[in-house]
Amino acid sequence: MTSYPVKILLTEPVTHNVKRFKIEKPAGYTYIPGQATEISIDTPDWKNERRPFTFTSLTAWDHLEFTIKIYTDHAGVTNQLGQVKAGDTLLLHDVFGAIQYHGEGTFIAGGAGVTPFIAILRQLQQENKLAQNKLLFSNNTEKDIILKEEFSRMLGKNFVNTLTQEKSSAYDNGKIDKAYLSNKIDNFSQYFYLCGPDPMVEALQRDLLALGADPKKVIVEQF
Repeated sequence: MTSYPVKILLTEPVTHNVKRFKIEKPAGYTYIPGQATEISIDTPDWKNERRPFTFTSLTAWDHLEFTIKIYTDHAGVTNQLGQVKAGDTLLLHDVFGAIQYHGEGTFIAGGAGVTPFIAILRQLQQENKLAQNKLLFSNNTEKDIILKEEFSRMLGKNFVNTLTQEKSSAYDNGKIDKAYLSNKIDNFSQYFYLCGPDPMVEALQRDLLALGADPKKVIVEQF
């Protein structure tokens, strides 16, 4: 497997526990919005610890971007990524398929599971093809909502947030389940794009099929 050493150009916070990484783009390195690569940190202790992350940049950009949730509760890769800085080196690997766009529909994300949708929606916006695509986004609290302002600008009323651990009159309250889907969606023949914690995605698949969704139009992340 090919590895590509690249310098970090910038790191900055997106939320209290999510960071944006702006990274050099290797010559000829291409991907489709929604795809991912494995990243490791180019130090002796960490270079063999590869983890998959989705590109949140567009292929036409002159740099790469990743939007990564940092878990500080254990000494893992994301905790270490939270400590790297501009000038440090990461190792990128081959691109592989995750979620890809097939047609207009509803994107459903839980927490950092929204990251594969960022580049897809940015690309659709750039091409003036956002149409009636919708994003249902579940988070614990308001402060956990990733790119809230950008999604609001892109999608307007089609950006719908629900909070599971905080009550707020500004958002829906409760998890995305069969009853919630039935209330929010009136067309189950469309595409559905799912990404989030495994138990959430598995439950949503069952719920959508029970509500009449076409199994071939329920798109989930494939690593």
